[in-house]
Amino acid sequence: MRQPSLAAKLGAEALGTFLLVFGGCGAAILAAKFLTDDDVQLGIGFVGVSLAFGLSVLVGAYAFGHVSGGHFNPAVTIGLAIAKRFEWKGVLPYIVTQLVAASLAGAVLFAIASGKQGFNAVESGFASNGYGDRSPGGYGLVAGLIIEIVITAVFVYVILGATDDRAPKGFAPIDG
Repeated sequence: MRQPSLAAKLGAEALGTFLLVFGGCGAAILAAKFLTDDDVQLGIGFVGVSLAFGLSVLVGAYAFGHVSGGHFNPAVTIGLAIAKRFEWKGVLPYIVTQLVAASLAGAVLFAIASGKQGFNAVESGFASNGYGDRSPGGYGLVAGLIIEIVITAVFVYVILGATDDRAPKGFAPIDG
């Protein structure tokens, strides 16, 4: 079977990354909290946002994984390169593509969200999260960095394990 060209791989990676950010972050920004005039919560909440991210990755893996490998995340690309499962010469083009695609998805989400009457990105806290005042639990910068590092490492280890040649076969986008 013929290998896809670098342009095809980067195109697939761009579409998958865009899909991930648009689907996951879009759910968080536009649908997580939605109150009716009677203060009835109709939003999807944290579980819905988590499902949106997971389904976005799943759809991207099925749609584009066979072309680009379905990284959609610089941490995955770097992890695969460290594990010698992706060539280092492809790391920079993949990461640049992922960052551009994610930024474009963010810009599209901003354009959509700013279409709401009375929208103010600063006052609404649009797409902000993180540490200190922007953390739902009030956690500081160091705590935020630690959890991001640990969870990202677990995420990459799961991907490395699931795509290993010795892993059980059965799921098309993730079997080695």
